[in-house]
Formats: sequence, C-alpha cells, structure tokens
Amino acid sequence: MSPTLPTAENSSAENASSPMETDPRLILAKSRLKSAGLRVTQPRMKILAALCRQTSPVSIEHLHAGLPAAACNLVTVYRGMAAFERGGLVHRAVIHEGTSLYQITLGQPETYHVICRSSGKLAPLSAEVSGELQKAAAKAREELRGKGYREVAHRLEFSGVAPPATQR
Repeated sequence: MSPTLPTAENSSAENASSPMETDPRLILAKSRLKSAGLRVTQPRMKILAALCRQTSPVSIEHLHAGLPAAACNLVTVYRGMAAFERGGLVHRAVIHEGTSLYQITLGQPETYHVICRSSGKLAPLSAEVSGELQKAAAKAREELRGKGYREVAHRLEFSGVAPPATQR
C-alpha cells in the first residue's frame, strides 16, 4: 500500500519552461544520471520527477499510475528503476507483501521505515535512529569492500502491528 501519486502538473513535453527543468532536485538527478553513465531520456526524467514528488517510498505501479499517459509504459518504469538503483539514484526502501517500494536518494540520508502488518501503512523511523542505522550500514559496506566485495548493498526492513490509534 503505497501513497497515491499526485497527478502531473505539467505533462507537456514541448513546454521548455517546465518544472522539470528548474527543480533543483531534478537538476541534481540529471547530473547523477550522467555521472552513472546512464542516458538522460524524457521517460527517465519524467520518472525522476514523479519520484521527487514523493514523501515516502512508492511502488513502481503507483509511480507509473501517476505519470502522464504518454510518458512511458510500465516496462519502461521497471527498467528505469533498475537502472536508477544500479546508478545509486534510488534505493529499494522496503518490500511489503512482495512489492518493492522505492525512494529517491540524492545525497540525503536514507530514511528507514516500519510497515504495519495489519494496515499496510508505512511510517518513518526517527532521524536519530535512521542515522545510527546508516552509520552501521556504512561500516558494514566498508568492511565488505575491504574484503573484496563489489556492488555492496543492504536492505533492512522493520514491520510490526501499529497501535490502534495509528492504524486509521
């Protein structure tokens, strides 16, 4: 259960002054695409724009549903997200009931979440706890790289049944 995406405010590919060209996060994402050796395409930029609008991790299906109809098909979103993950632009935040939820990473610290097994709602852990988990993950990655591992990644998922007041 990922949040509903807002509809695209500007779906016109011809509009040269679109928010996609002036949003600082998208400018950074475009630069990161190039740095990762990935081609900058209109569908990828629309996917990144939709990701930048998210306030919590989102499934590929919900991301696609929030794109303009002519932006790209679902397969393109899957392929784009895989490329973004390899390039370090997104990370798979959590896996809920077999569905991966993604979050854009543009240099900000990773936020960890807890999923309510009863309602499916996602809630962020505190910045302090997320920071400590980030430090531990960085230390583990450093150790593994020191042992010769490449393309080191991690996934940490918390779940539980939320108190009744927060399940609504």
